[in-house]
Amino acid sequence: MTIKRYATLAAASLACISSTNAFSGPPSLLTFLVQSTSHKTTNTLVGNSPYSTSLFSTPPERNDDTSPPPPPLSTVVSRVAVAGATGRTGKFVVQSLLSQKVPVLALVRDPSKASTVLDDPTDELLTIRKTDLGSRNDVLAALDENQCDAAIWCATGFSDAPDQSIWTKLQALFGLAVTPKGTIDAVGLPALAEGLKSTPKRVLDGKSLPKIVMLSSAGVTRPSWSEGKKLALEGCAGIPIVRLNPFGILDVKRESEETLRTCGVDYTIFRPCGLNDSWPSNQRPIFSQGDIAVGRINRKDVAQILVSILSAPDATGKTFEAITIANSDGYYPPASSLNTALGRLESDSINGGKGPSEEVVRATYALMQQLLPGEKQSANELAMGQTYEQLDKGEEGRLGKKGEEKVEQAGLAPSS
Repeated sequence: MTIKRYATLAAASLACISSTNAFSGPPSLLTFLVQSTSHKTTNTLVGNSPYSTSLFSTPPERNDDTSPPPPPLSTVVSRVAVAGATGRTGKFVVQSLLSQKVPVLALVRDPSKASTVLDDPTDELLTIRKTDLGSRNDVLAALDENQCDAAIWCATGFSDAPDQSIWTKLQALFGLAVTPKGTIDAVGLPALAEGLKSTPKRVLDGKSLPKIVMLSSAGVTRPSWSEGKKLALEGCAGIPIVRLNPFGILDVKRESEETLRTCGVDYTIFRPCGLNDSWPSNQRPIFSQGDIAVGRINRKDVAQILVSILSAPDATGKTFEAITIANSDGYYPPASSLNTALGRLESDSINGGKGPSEEVVRATYALMQQLLPGEKQSANELAMGQTYEQLDKGEEGRLGKKGEEKVEQAGLAPSS
């Protein structure tokens, strides 16, 4: 094993712990013996006992010098339905698909808005259809009328207006979030799966491609973690949106994910971290699993990842998060393909469907915390509405101190 390869594996294996309950106490660092053979997964020893789940699955064999470029997206998908096409992320998804000559069915609430939000509403590859995502029959009819073979779900119950506060957007969801079975996620997402279930299987090089790509959110599982796990992983469990979980929005998203996994269609679930339009775009994504990532990502990069997943067999049946790191003088440009990174991620089916082991989650958390924005790198100290930069300078956020946020000034009280 080369020193470089050993160092890479050792770094990826940081901070695993040996106790039976991985989250029963503060983290401890162990000495690792990493065994590796060519084209095999690593086997990491925790204490005296090896655990079965490696930090990464084995990437497929490849020769980087001779491997052909990925085929044009337009050759592997015939038409993509985009739910939430006029949203702040959805519009970039549509733009990316059309730029690659992929026909798009834009499922929108307000067609007149689509004519002003989308770059070229007259594009011959674009079909705009007014669709009630809360109606199973309407969603099924839209798919049947337009012969789609894939879909990207980036719809929410929030307002799309960029100048509205997060609380105002949450208010828009209030009437739905308290009754999760009535949300557009709970109705429209399964309807998309139902409508695509009978379409031919999407395949590339003998491997299944996802029919549905869901835009979810980092943090959706954290409110349901045990108190011990929340304490051990406070850097991601203690962030404002998780602490407050207004109107149970994270629970709604989590339940929607669980529904999609049982719908019987090939899927991918993508959980971006903090969406920030001021953060640089076209940056390198850092992927993780276990719902432990905290950081920032531009919506344009989120859209690009969602679209790229459509032609990535190694994304099928997986759930993962992502942040991006700023390009430091060109040293960390975006990779030319996501295939290598996605190929290292684990399938949702591992560990009996429970996902990555607690040891892997802890190790990944320890690494991801080093990539937080700001100097303090302490996301759990943030108040709602406070930026990392304000935290570094000791400045209050727009809603006040942590635990004393003046949420009523932001319109928290739900409308009747």
